[in-house]
Amino acid sequence: MKSNLIFTACLTLSTVSSRASCQSMEKPNVLFITIDDMNDWTTVFDKNNPVKTPNIERLAARGAFFSKAYCSSPASNPSRASVMTGTRPHKTGIYGNSSDWRGALPQIKTIQRYFKENGYFVCGSGKVFHHHNDWSFHDNASFHEFLMMDINEPYPDKKLNGLDWYGSRNTDWGVWPEDITKTADYRTVEYTIRELHKKFDQPFFLNVGIYKPHSPFFAPQEFFDKYPSKDSTMPEIPGNDLDDLPEGAKKLMASSDWFWEGMIKAQKQDADAYKNYVQAYKACASFADAMVGKIIDALDKSSYRNNTIIVLWSDHGFHLGEKQHFEKFMLWEKTTHIPFIIIAPGATKPHTIVSKPVDMTTIYPTLCELCGLEIPDQADGFSLVPLLKDETVSVPPALMTYMKGNHAVRTERWHYIQYADGSEELYDHTNDPYEWRNVAGDGKNDTIIENLKKFIPKENAEQVPDL
Repeated sequence: MKSNLIFTACLTLSTVSSRASCQSMEKPNVLFITIDDMNDWTTVFDKNNPVKTPNIERLAARGAFFSKAYCSSPASNPSRASVMTGTRPHKTGIYGNSSDWRGALPQIKTIQRYFKENGYFVCGSGKVFHHHNDWSFHDNASFHEFLMMDINEPYPDKKLNGLDWYGSRNTDWGVWPEDITKTADYRTVEYTIRELHKKFDQPFFLNVGIYKPHSPFFAPQEFFDKYPSKDSTMPEIPGNDLDDLPEGAKKLMASSDWFWEGMIKAQKQDADAYKNYVQAYKACASFADAMVGKIIDALDKSSYRNNTIIVLWSDHGFHLGEKQHFEKFMLWEKTTHIPFIIIAPGATKPHTIVSKPVDMTTIYPTLCELCGLEIPDQADGFSLVPLLKDETVSVPPALMTYMKGNHAVRTERWHYIQYADGSEELYDHTNDPYEWRNVAGDGKNDTIIENLKKFIPKENAEQVPDL
């Protein structure tokens, strides 16, 4: 198991001893929590939802919960690169999980680097940047200190689900390990707790990257116990749900067809395979929620409780079979709708629910404004501070992109998708929250589509080379 504390060249003994001279503690601290693959089937969105997230619920109650928050892109690397740099994928060409984001943006300062250069001690652990090629996308210059480790706990000797032919070692689920302290997320959280116990003489920007519920869907037994098989709630999947999909959607979906088709085959080997898969996702989501609870408890016991901004977000949503699709990599609601919470002392009020759609290009400028820093010109999004003060403030709709030329626009009522070939989907969330009926072909919606098209990018950068 690899677990090394990496210090960047910028952190010398002299800078450690002189933290006090860098910045007054008058500026707020930032606790930046990223969760991987957390979708909207959790109780923070609706207490009747089956995935139990009581700790995220209590965190949301402390400030502003954005009930219609959306990722910039439904894939880890472009989503995270967008958040960390404040840029949009269609402008940078960072579309895929292998796109070399740093090579594409060599001069762009990440939000961590920007705060580091403005008097913040920046540290963290877990999955913050995408874990491509054993952390080749991690940006060391963005941190004073970062705990690097293997993202997964040790794998079992063989796949727990018995489906050796199905996907990779990550296409697995079950109870693992017995000892929670062996999990990567537990160690990430323990690092965070240790940091919160320290005395900082300058404001900190503490990054926490929680990997679950990303696959493999492994979690200790206590989290599976929350979801007995006999009480299992499964996604609703109408048999004709794909009949009205345009060619652009089918083409984008083709690269992941193996996952759904494999599950159909898996159920012939194990009738409970699909049910167990969904149960395991729920268990992993509850495990991630428990880790959030440990972090918030540690913050509340520290001296930083009243002077720390908390941001919690997920890099994208996750399909559990809806539209006969697994994982992410599409532009539908289930792949793009995410939890997003901001608690900012003096700027947010408890139990605030913001229902206007926003995307994650807002994080960079929002944190800058909340912390009294100038918003860099590179930021493509807007600050949410005015919206936090007045929910009637007008804001543009959320914009999402996946691969070149495929975009989605989300308003409070409508979800419009335009693919690279010009084909379209339109869903009316007033009466179709599950997106079962594509009404783009209804002539009565032509005016709505024309208005939504105004927000679709006219130019799309070429995809940057893979690393």
